[in-house]
Amino acid sequence: MTLQQKTALGYAVILTLVASLNYVPIPGIIDAEGRTFGIFALDIYDDALHLASALWALAAALISARAARMFLILFGVLYLADGVLGCFAGSGFLDLGIFTWGVLDIPFSLKLLSSLPHILLGGLALAVGLRR
Repeated sequence: MTLQQKTALGYAVILTLVASLNYVPIPGIIDAEGRTFGIFALDIYDDALHLASALWALAAALISARAARMFLILFGVLYLADGVLGCFAGSGFLDLGIFTWGVLDIPFSLKLLSSLPHILLGGLALAVGLRR
């Protein structure tokens, strides 16, 4: 199994765990108001996005090294772009938030913190996917 396949498999696990946060509450991660790390709430659109991404990652990891690499590159670009948009708008496009809520009037620090997971996941995926 190549580095890209192992990474895609890791993403499948991570994204499945993220999709389950609303249904398997973990003390210290989800607060009393249902916010993850006290910063943002995940809704059904986020859960569907994360679960679809997890299934895509799993399929890619199991199909081939080329499929895993393609997943990492495409996923990386999409999630990184979503995170960057979130830094400026407070909402992203992958969960349709930019269309539903538009640009949010919240402090930049909150926009950055809520966008950081997608920036980190997208950036790492892209870096591993582009690695030869």
